[in-house]
Amino acid sequence: MKCSKVFDLAIIGSGIGGTLIAALNQDKKIIVFEKDKNVGGCASTFKRFGNYYNAGATTFMGYEEGHIIKKMFDSIGFYPNIKKSQTAIRVIQGSTVIDRQTNFEAFLEQIQRAYPNQNNRKFWQTIKEIDEKFWQLKHIYYSKKNLTSYLKSAWFFLHLLKTYKLTLFKSAQSFIETTLGKISREYENFINAQLLITVQSTYQTIPLLSMALGLAYPFHKVYYVNGGMGSLIESLLKEINVHTQEEVVSVYKDKKFYRIITNKQEYCAYKVVLNSTVYDSGKLFVQENIQNYYQKFSLHDQSAFVLYMTLQSQEEFLHHYQIILDKTIPHTISNHFFVSFSDQYDEKLSKNGYSITISCHTKALFWKELNQNEYQEKKSETQEYLVQAFFDHFKTLQRQNMVCCFSATSKTFQHYTHRLNCGGNKLSLKTFLSLPCVSTPFDGLYNVGDTLFSGQGWPGVALGVEILNQELNE
Repeated sequence: MKCSKVFDLAIIGSGIGGTLIAALNQDKKIIVFEKDKNVGGCASTFKRFGNYYNAGATTFMGYEEGHIIKKMFDSIGFYPNIKKSQTAIRVIQGSTVIDRQTNFEAFLEQIQRAYPNQNNRKFWQTIKEIDEKFWQLKHIYYSKKNLTSYLKSAWFFLHLLKTYKLTLFKSAQSFIETTLGKISREYENFINAQLLITVQSTYQTIPLLSMALGLAYPFHKVYYVNGGMGSLIESLLKEINVHTQEEVVSVYKDKKFYRIITNKQEYCAYKVVLNSTVYDSGKLFVQENIQNYYQKFSLHDQSAFVLYMTLQSQEEFLHHYQIILDKTIPHTISNHFFVSFSDQYDEKLSKNGYSITISCHTKALFWKELNQNEYQEKKSETQEYLVQAFFDHFKTLQRQNMVCCFSATSKTFQHYTHRLNCGGNKLSLKTFLSLPCVSTPFDGLYNVGDTLFSGQGWPGVALGVEILNQELNE
């Protein structure tokens, strides 16, 4: 059957990964499909009740000399509308306040005061050095498409081994035990609260390398995106052929093309990139062999409960806070929550008051398996708990100044972004060879996003994009 709309590259999903790979290949005939009316997926900005909100956590890092995000942006001549956050995150744990910042000595002084330990300097200096070495690596690569890609992946592993030596095989827990000894529950909560944001896990279950990358990101420059994270995505896609509110229903691979059927019409593409959760991608395909390939990847049962609020105040706030509590938040797996304030001078997000996003970790399947009455009841309980905890910690703010307040669960995200969970399975030496990567066994079919190597957030997804870009342009 002849196809009237033929593209070099079709990208299904406009999240960070889909957006970056589209921006890097503007010289090709590209089409991007996005089910929702807003681009960006979990990095989108949406409007509700007349106010704008970021869909998820809003930290943006990696835009500095020598770092992958700036290299990518520079290569396409893109200059983001961003503002440097003087403090990356203010962590509040009872009466303890620690500012995660680029000034290492100032941070270390606060750590020593909060969690006294004679080896704090050694611990955090090692974390910082491991991270710095990683971002200086020249041959980051992971693919399993053919013999050549396996050899290139092996070369990358040898390069890692040469750089880190035995450190590569060390677990995060053993490093903490041998360096800091037995730490207090408060110090443990401080470390794990940040790791759950960055690597979706705790130090008890990950290698030292993953912990270092997860803990060290506030040592880099962290930025606020003016107009919301979605505005950054929109700017990157400005010259790209993007079809919003067009859902891909099925994909069929024939001898020459991938035939893409949407809720509107049919398209053909020589190459397809899926910016969807890898465990769920098989549902798109007609062929059983492609379905079977994706079925071997399992859901990482973790998602977010997110509270959105517009609140009027003349007081000035930092962009990001992390609040660590004494007990677990109802119906979640978190004893902490992350708070993002819009910038006071953001004309879009702060037009009617601060736009506030509050998030914590929860099981994805928990919300999916509830009946409607149970769902509404438990959602209201979690929302009210977070609202009260927020005002308990920001005592100068008043409930009567709330313009509006609502929340989202994994079911909400599945409806709007087509994904039930957030992030993929943790990276470790045990999972290294089984992790999904950007390539597939099928010619012209690729993956991108945070459920693949090498993780989530702008830098993690960008590493996968860099590898994918090599594969697309070989």
